[in-house]
Amino acid sequence: MATFLKSDNQNYGLMIRRNSFRNNLFLYYTAIFVVFTFVTLSFLYNREKNYRIGTLNDELDKITTVTENYIRANSVYEKDNFHIVDSIVKLLPQPNLRITLISIQGSILYDNFVHDWQGMGNHLDRPEVIASKNSDYGASVRVSQTTGQEFYYYSKNFGRYFIRAAVIYDVRMEHFLEAKKIFLLIIFIAFIGIWSVMLVITNRFTESISKLKDFALRVSKNESIDINSGFAKKEIGVIGDEILEIYNNLLQTKNDLANEKEKLFSHLNALDEGVAFFQKDRTIILSNNHFMQLINMISGDLKITSSNYYGITEFNEITDFLEKYSGSDISGEDLPKTEYQIAKDGRFFRVQCVIFNDKSYEVILSDVTKIGKNKLIKQQMTSNIAHELKTPVSSVKGYIETIMNDPGMEQKKRKYFLEKALAQTDRLTDLINDIVALNKIEEAGTSFLPEKIKIKKIIHEVRENFKSAIDARQMMVNIEVGDSLIVHGNKSLILSVFQNLIENAIHYAGENTTITILVYNEDKKFYHFSLSDNGIGIPEEHINRVFERFYRIDSGRSRKTGGTGLGLAIVKNAVLLHKGEISVRNRAGGGTEFLFSLPK
Repeated sequence: MATFLKSDNQNYGLMIRRNSFRNNLFLYYTAIFVVFTFVTLSFLYNREKNYRIGTLNDELDKITTVTENYIRANSVYEKDNFHIVDSIVKLLPQPNLRITLISIQGSILYDNFVHDWQGMGNHLDRPEVIASKNSDYGASVRVSQTTGQEFYYYSKNFGRYFIRAAVIYDVRMEHFLEAKKIFLLIIFIAFIGIWSVMLVITNRFTESISKLKDFALRVSKNESIDINSGFAKKEIGVIGDEILEIYNNLLQTKNDLANEKEKLFSHLNALDEGVAFFQKDRTIILSNNHFMQLINMISGDLKITSSNYYGITEFNEITDFLEKYSGSDISGEDLPKTEYQIAKDGRFFRVQCVIFNDKSYEVILSDVTKIGKNKLIKQQMTSNIAHELKTPVSSVKGYIETIMNDPGMEQKKRKYFLEKALAQTDRLTDLINDIVALNKIEEAGTSFLPEKIKIKKIIHEVRENFKSAIDARQMMVNIEVGDSLIVHGNKSLILSVFQNLIENAIHYAGENTTITILVYNEDKKFYHFSLSDNGIGIPEEHINRVFERFYRIDSGRSRKTGGTGLGLAIVKNAVLLHKGEISVRNRAGGGTEFLFSLPK
């Protein structure tokens, strides 16, 4: 008894679900058909309405054409007797027809609705006239500003004038322009017929889908299936849920892969290195923008692409590396890799290649020019420092050995050697201080906090520091800088700029010379300074190298004056650190001029 009740309940529930699904499906079909019918009706209605408007336009066009032919046949325009146009208006069969002739300047030449048409205003601003200037015709429905009546206007341009035909827009005309609605009844009858057919089709479709759902559900649960009993268990929604879940899983997986791919591309493009992945046959999988840029820089050929890079001579080592492992099995975590450097046009590039287990591989290009140049600079600087330190150390050692080997040396002579040794130790101290200052400038980068600095105060301070040397050489310092001129930067570095440049001029310009400091230009970001002297100048073969570290025009003379060879290098680095520029040139009237900029 219980089994039968359970079976009846299942059948009753199945019937309700089928009816629910059928009703929903039928409702969806009905909604779609209603929308389709509405769109079709709107289209047909507008088409009918446009057809009627077109018919009226054709009729009014014929009237304007007939009027134009009458005007030409009777030379109305040439004789200026437009009033005879009344004759053609009376012959036209249309009632309430208004004909208006408008000159190309907009004045009224004739209007059969207005007796005193000469007093009418300019009509060039009328919508239909404006539209007919550059088109075949212009039409509009509006109230006449002259008569106060509503008209349907049609205007046509005949070169020397416009002919405008209009009819009163009354109830009769409104009905004429309206589309006939009899076809709506036809569409409604067709709708009822199709709706009935849809009902039958929906019932059949519902039954088929329900059976298909039941079959799919049983298969997903590995339940036994009796084909002869039919497929009647649960509604299509379960199948939809199962399919939707599978789809959602696939979509989620796809989105996750897309996100990971986007992350990978963003990461690759954010790198300073050029990275590219290739298949076993050297077909490119993906690469970032830097890879192509570095390829072009290395090859010097813009036609080289990431797919034929291996034709470049500089990449022969990668080609040989790939050939070496082409026939070998690659397994484990220890993947084959190679690395080497390329020097091209004063730049240095590091090339790395890694082969993966499936014989695909990765190529990484890095521009290590800065590292390479820094390495060379450090090597040169180390060599120069060793050379520069050798001289004062040897001198100090020589003086001390001389004193030690001659215990009975005269006090005056002993004092002379000690003073010489002390001078060399002072020079050694200056050299070490300049090296330390130069290193600090390079290490500082842009990390210092800028402060407001009054330049004239800095220059006065430097001049006071060198006052005794300036007076001894009978030199003058001419300062043409405003008291209120302020730059933003590191005070100690800017002080070193003026100190080293003025000291350089004191040592090498010569006696009885003048040092001039002035601001010769300014822009939105920088003040541009000139520091010059009227001394002997710099030989042209040396002028481009004066900012090099330890470079001396006359090494013997530089050592006698106490120079370390680093002063102008410190000046250049300090200016560049402030985003400025510096250059040097010989003045036309003699002497040297340094041009540099400091930030406002």
